[in-house]
Amino acid sequence: MAMREEIVYKPIGVIRSPFHEPKGTPIQPTAAREVKGRVEVFPEYAEGLADLEGFSHVILIYHFHLSGPARLRVRPYMDDREHGIFATRAPARPNPIGISVVRLLGIEGNVLHIANVDIVDGTFLLDIKPYVPQFDAAADARIGWLEGRIGHLLEAKDDGRFTS
Repeated sequence: MAMREEIVYKPIGVIRSPFHEPKGTPIQPTAAREVKGRVEVFPEYAEGLADLEGFSHVILIYHFHLSGPARLRVRPYMDDREHGIFATRAPARPNPIGISVVRLLGIEGNVLHIANVDIVDGTFLLDIKPYVPQFDAAADARIGWLEGRIGHLLEAKDDGRFTS
């Protein structure tokens, strides 16, 4: 029997965006083209931003603070059928952690200026990683149930179904 442990993370900053509630927020960065925001990294972590300015994109890892209770089966935004939560990017997860690849426009002190923001204002940031296509883009990737539905991404918006 596996031992279950509690894991505690502390936010390293807060994400600022024009979206003040989940409803109406784009559901992926590619559907939020040119939507600008910023990441305010807490001062005690600012030194960790050294050398990040050379990257065009970063991966933001954050806490879905407004998602409702975890569900193991969900009806995602881009389908009418239920799927297992781990086959979706829905926020109502056992560990409500989100990821977004955003464009890095610049850094001023402890503030990252970003674009392609699909994140609700006030979301706590857990980590930042540089996006490296040779590491992160799989040439042989398959997209499962999203095949044939991916063309609907630009119209899909959060409709509030996963909000607490």
